[in-house]
Amino acid sequence: MNTFSELKRIIEENKSFLLTTHVNPDADALGSELAFYSILKKLGKLVRIVNHSSTPYNLEFMDETRVIEKFDPIIHNNLFEEVDVCVVLDLNNASRTVTMEKSITAFKGIKICIDHHLDPEEIFNLIVGGTDYSATGEILFKFIKETNIVEIDSFIAKQLYVAIMTDTGSFRFERTTAEVHHIAAKLITRGVNPTLVYDQVYNQFNFGRVRLLGEALSTIQLDETKQIAFMVVTKEMLERNNTSEADVDGFVNYCLTISSVEIGILFYELKDGIKISFRSKGEIAVNKLAAEFSGGGHSNASGTRLFNTTIDEVKNKVIAKTQHYLIK
Repeated sequence: MNTFSELKRIIEENKSFLLTTHVNPDADALGSELAFYSILKKLGKLVRIVNHSSTPYNLEFMDETRVIEKFDPIIHNNLFEEVDVCVVLDLNNASRTVTMEKSITAFKGIKICIDHHLDPEEIFNLIVGGTDYSATGEILFKFIKETNIVEIDSFIAKQLYVAIMTDTGSFRFERTTAEVHHIAAKLITRGVNPTLVYDQVYNQFNFGRVRLLGEALSTIQLDETKQIAFMVVTKEMLERNNTSEADVDGFVNYCLTISSVEIGILFYELKDGIKISFRSKGEIAVNKLAAEFSGGGHSNASGTRLFNTTIDEVKNKVIAKTQHYLIK
C-alpha cells in the first residue's frame, strides 16, 4: 500500500480533523502539526490542533496566529466526538500524549500516525513514515511532493524547514543525507530565511536558561571508563532560575562534546519521578538502552521517564547498564 496515496484519500473523504503531538513538543512536532494544519485548511477541512503541553516560549514564533490549543478535559470534553480523523505527529505511542492518551486510544474514528520513530503502537489505522526519515517534517515534504495535494507556500516551507533543521541537529546528525540538503534548499527557495530561523530557534532564550545551563554543566561527571558523561538537573535548579522542562532541551548534547565520551546521559528531576535522556556517537544504539528502562527513541537519541523514584536511587544502576553498551 502506498501510504501517501492512502493518506491523501483519507483527507479527501473526511471533513474534520484533530491534530496532536507528544508531551513537551519540539520544533519537529510543532512544525509538522502546523504544516499539516495548513494543508488541511487549504483543502477546506475543519481542523484543530490540541496538545497536552503548552508551546515552548522560544518556539511560539512558529504558531503565528495562535491556533494551537492546550488540552483541557473540561473545555475539550466532546473533542473526540466531533472529529472524523485524529492524526498524531512525531510520536507513535499514545502514552506520549499523557492526558489525551485514553481519549486517543478509545477514539472510534480514523487514527493516523505520521512519525519517524521505532516500534509504533498497534492502534493506528494508518502509519505514514518510518525510521528512514530524518524528521516528521521530511515525511510531510515528501507527502506533499508525491501527491501534489497542495502547493508549498512560505508558511508551510518555514514549518518544514524548522522541523528538519532542528531534528537533524542543524544538519549534522546521521540521517542528514544529500536528499535532506536538497529538501532544505527547495524550502529556502520558497521564502525561508535560514539565518532568521536559526536565530529564532536558538538565540532567543530567557536569561534564566543560560544560568541553568551553567549549573547543569557544572554537574557533568565521567564514569570510570571516561566514555560516559552524565549531568543532573534538579527541580531546585529550575526554580532558582525561573525555568521549565522546555529550557532543558538540548543540554544532554553537551556531554558528547568531550572527546573521550561515547554516551551522554541527562538525569532530570520531575515532580513524581525522573526523566533520563540518552545520546550516543556512532553505532551505539541507546534506544536499546532506553528500552531496558521502558523507554525508546532513535538509535543515537532516546529517553525514558521513571515514576516514584529519585535520581540517587537509579543513577548508578543506569550508568552500570550503560557501560554494557560501550563498544570494546
